Amino acid sequence: MSMIEGFIQELDQEAQTTRRVLERVPTDRLGWKPHAKSMSLGQLALHVATIPGLVSSIVRQSPHPVPQFTQPAATSSAELLPALDASVIEAKQNLRAIGDTGLASSWQLVDGAQNEIMSMPVGAVVRTIMLNHWYHHRGQLSVYLRELGVPLPSIYGPSADENPFAVASTAASA
Repeated sequence: MSMIEGFIQELDQEAQTTRRVLERVPTDRLGWKPHAKSMSLGQLALHVATIPGLVSSIVRQSPHPVPQFTQPAATSSAELLPALDASVIEAKQNLRAIGDTGLASSWQLVDGAQNEIMSMPVGAVVRTIMLNHWYHHRGQLSVYLRELGVPLPSIYGPSADENPFAVASTAASA
């Protein structure tokens, strides 16, 4: 399997998990924040839904200026899953365009004067900024949901609310 196809396989698997988390986001709590310095639930949920497409687009442009870090908020939970689906499609297209040979090329982040802030191989950007960053924020989102009393889905194993590995008990036979 090519490295790009490995990233795409991981993206698909993690998108299923992310979908289960985003399905739990309550529309009536999108403005909630755990702290004044935190993103709102609506901002964080939309960020989680769109990270793969946004980051994969950024990594295709080098040097890339520092992005504006404004976080729009979802106005309804109904927009989260379509945003995730579109983001995953975009990420797959971008990854395939990068290809295995493009993973070793250098990517640079620059300030307005074109001064280098960061430089790393494209493959490292895909792993750390697209995928690991995505998982980090999905973890934050699960904490937000827990704080709001929303039952959490299984992510990498059972949650306190859901255990897909539990065997359904059957009635004792007589």
